[in-house]
Amino acid sequence: MLAEHKLKTLLNLISNSTSEELIWMNGYLNGIVLTQNVKEEIQKNSGVNKITIAYGTETGNSKKLATEFAAKAKKQGIHAKVQSMEQYRLNDLSKEEYFLAVISTHGDGEPPAAAKRFYEHVHQNGFKLDKLKYSVLALGDTSYPLFCKAGEDVDEQLNKLGGKRIAPLQKCDIDFDAEAEEWFSNIFRSLNEDSTTAPPPAIIKKSKGKKNYAGTLLSHINLNDTGSAKETYHIEIAAEDVSYQPGDSIGIIPENDKAIVEEIITLTGIDATTNINYKEELVSVYELLYKKLNIVYLPERFVKHYASIVKKDIPIQRIDLLLLLKNYPVKNAGEFLEVIKILEPITPRLYSIASSPEAHAGEVHITVAKNSFAINKETKYGLASEFLSQFNADDKLKFYVHPNNQFRLPEEDKNIIMIGPGTGIAPFRSFIAERDATGATGKNWLFFGEQHFTTDFFYQTEIQNWFETGSLTKVNTAFSRDQQEKIYVQHKMSQHGAEFFEWLNAGSYVYVCGAKEPMSVDVEHALLQIIEQFGERSREDAVKYLDDMKEDGRYVKDVY
Repeated sequence: MLAEHKLKTLLNLISNSTSEELIWMNGYLNGIVLTQNVKEEIQKNSGVNKITIAYGTETGNSKKLATEFAAKAKKQGIHAKVQSMEQYRLNDLSKEEYFLAVISTHGDGEPPAAAKRFYEHVHQNGFKLDKLKYSVLALGDTSYPLFCKAGEDVDEQLNKLGGKRIAPLQKCDIDFDAEAEEWFSNIFRSLNEDSTTAPPPAIIKKSKGKKNYAGTLLSHINLNDTGSAKETYHIEIAAEDVSYQPGDSIGIIPENDKAIVEEIITLTGIDATTNINYKEELVSVYELLYKKLNIVYLPERFVKHYASIVKKDIPIQRIDLLLLLKNYPVKNAGEFLEVIKILEPITPRLYSIASSPEAHAGEVHITVAKNSFAINKETKYGLASEFLSQFNADDKLKFYVHPNNQFRLPEEDKNIIMIGPGTGIAPFRSFIAERDATGATGKNWLFFGEQHFTTDFFYQTEIQNWFETGSLTKVNTAFSRDQQEKIYVQHKMSQHGAEFFEWLNAGSYVYVCGAKEPMSVDVEHALLQIIEQFGERSREDAVKYLDDMKEDGRYVKDVY
């Protein structure tokens, strides 16, 4: 029976409605009742009406999939709570009944920074999860040796702590849509069939893999002028069928130095033409050492395996294979074959795309800094940056596109602020060129920094042209070594703090690209100070303001 005030409202509505309106209302109410009955039936059959979905993300893909799953769950009549692993209350895990984890893997098998707290918590053994029913969706990149390792670890630990799998671990490569959909289906099937009393095995599935492109080198230019302390290359690659969006990166697998490969072969006495089964194909020893396997700066886990093969005590530290072989030689070619079998694949290096699909059709451009460092007073160079610095016109190069769905341009009428010192300028060259080519009406403000104006102003002519034609609304540069006191992009932000906050308050999107530390940390600190000072907010409110920007996708970073 309706409450009196509700009944009065209903009777009033009925008395003032036409016959046609009453017929429509009758159908509408029947539809609502039917929908509610379906939801109740699903809940009754599955015994599930609430689940928690926690995501650990670096580029936004895990969050995207967690949100999509929650929407599908709600259509099934299941309430889904979505939360970042960074914000998840760890003590709640032992209280959960149905728990789904969506987590990516980065670097050397590491979880995203935002998921480390959760990851470390599940690796503790001081608690049990006897009532937990769970499943894990793991995102990764099959080009890396520890593909989806963070997801595998979380899945294994939740099981060790007493959790029961409601669906097997699903491993996905960077093209993950179909596999994620399969995982969604497996979850709903398990919930509806109430199959958790006989949990499925930890079957590990992986996706079909990424599309590889074959490109041809068009241009290879050192962006640093004579006298610079750096080498930074603008590289243009032709690939007619290449498909990407501004904000994406490309993955390149570099090749090893031929001279080093030949010295290893001579030192071990192995026949370079010997074929070995590698990823279901026969590949010669020479080809493996030259193009497939990592032989420099080997991880500690490899050194441990090597020591067990040669049966010698070896200090566990990162070291090149050639030096390892010289200091702790193998007995013969047969023993070196065992070593080859435990070498890991060369990991791809990701480079932000510096071109625009609208402005540079059929091409992809990247900005590559040649990385140098000293080991025992000897200058060494990064494998990939040295490999790319030696390219010549018409050389062939294989690569794949690595999407970054978090680092995307907003609608064409939205204003953007881009903070990209050094090679962090790359995606912003893509952003500006794209907006210029499409005629986007949003304003664009760029902050760029390097060491010296005369030798290190990357893309100076293009930037000046964009500013003169109005494609760039504002440009602020910080050349740190051109004066006695070092000036960086964060200092320029603070100098223009009042206007910066005006842009923020008007709904501008802020993008940061470049070195994670200290640059991105210093930039965020400056950003908080600007919000606090010019927004006239307390520190706590400034943090809340920035958190809201992050949640709305208006403050995003691509840092390394």
